[in-house]
Parts: sequence; structure tokens; C-alpha cells
Amino acid sequence: MQLSAVIITFNEERNIERCLLSLQGIADEIIVVDSLSTDKTEAICRKFDVKFYKQEWLGYSAQKNYANSLASFPMILSIDADEALSEHLRQSIRAIKAEDNSKAYSFNRLTNYCGRWIKHCGWYPDTKVRIFNKEIYWQGEQVHETLSIPPNMTIKHLKGDLLHFSYYSISEHLRQIDRFTDIAAAESKNNRRKPCFIGIIARSKWKFVRDYFFKLGFLDGKMGYQVCKLSSWATYIKYAKIYEQDS
Repeated sequence: MQLSAVIITFNEERNIERCLLSLQGIADEIIVVDSLSTDKTEAICRKFDVKFYKQEWLGYSAQKNYANSLASFPMILSIDADEALSEHLRQSIRAIKAEDNSKAYSFNRLTNYCGRWIKHCGWYPDTKVRIFNKEIYWQGEQVHETLSIPPNMTIKHLKGDLLHFSYYSISEHLRQIDRFTDIAAAESKNNRRKPCFIGIIARSKWKFVRDYFFKLGFLDGKMGYQVCKLSSWATYIKYAKIYEQDS
């Protein structure tokens, strides 16, 4: 099995080198499709043996599908710029390269939040299918893109974690909440019933209780509380924006 690692980027100078270093000795080629970054992303990529392309932003699924179409090999390793392969996962991927191309492969994603690894809060294990045949495509218009995996396809789970370096500060998290809730509210515009205000409050409260207590967020200490509180806030903001659109 030969693997084409595929990455989409925009202003990822903070993360991209770590990602590319983790792919060394694993990927048989690396495709980077950049949506016109204004920072040092391209310069950092040029230091590695990558195929670098520029493409204006098409949307998450379309951008990833375009990037996959540039791959030379039939099997794709899809990875985001703010992710990296752990050494254990590198070993697991190296071991499957003797297999055929009939399967897809999943692994767990472990998120680093403001310098702390989050192992509860509903954030772990965050299982993702990220190795697949390029005939499989991404679908979904905005941020929640999914893979069109045939129902009869075997998915093999690999040991080791995909390391995700998410938010470096609370301010960054809040900005992303505002952005993603705008997108989520817009996506639901033509496919929803207007939420009642009491329901909005109940959803957000339940989100915190579920993640902090039932999903053991309290075991992640201060950062676990912060993650659960802001996730609850994001739920409230999303439905409040939907409510506002219909008012």
C-alpha cells in the first residue's frame, strides 16, 4: 500500500511543520492544498518534499475532495494541519502498508486544549476514519463534513492516537465558537423548527451536565471544566442564533 497524505491549509504556520514531520517515513507523497495563506505556511511547506498547490477556498468538503483528486496513489491519509501522528500511530500505519486497498482505517484523536490533553468531556476517544480509497469522497456543505463510506466496507481500527492541537487560548476558542455557530445556524435555516427559548436553555444546561459529569469532564481538572462550560455556551449560542433568525 502506498499512501498519499493530503492536507488543506490556510495560515497554518503555527502547526504545519509538526504535521509534516510526523508524516516522514509514513507517507509516500504529501499533497498540500493552500487557500491563499498570507503567513509563512508556504515557505515552511517548501522546506519539505511536498506537492504544494494553491486553490481559493471552495468549502470544507469541496476543498478536501479537490486535494484528494491530486493524489498519485489510490489510498489517502487525510490529516489536518493542526494534527500530527503519534509515534504509536506511525507504527500502526507502517504495519498496514503490506495490506491491500479494500479497507478503510480509523483511529482515535486526542486533543490538546490550551496545553492540556483532554481525555474526557466527550472529546476522547474521538474516532475518525482517515485512511481510505480515493474513490470515497467528502460530503457536507460546511464544517461537519463526512466520508461517503459504503455500508459494506470493512473499517479497521488502528492503535495509537492522532494528536490534535486545537485551541491555544480561551479567546481563540470563543472566536471559533462564534464562527462555527454562525455556520451551523445558516446550515439549519431551511431544515428546522424554531426552537423555544426554554428549550434552548435546557439544551445548553444538559450539554454541560452530560459532558462534565456523565462523560467525566471533571477528571480533566480546570481545563475539563472550561471545555464543558464553553461547549455548553456554544450550544446555547447556536440555538439562540437560530431563534434570532426566525424572530
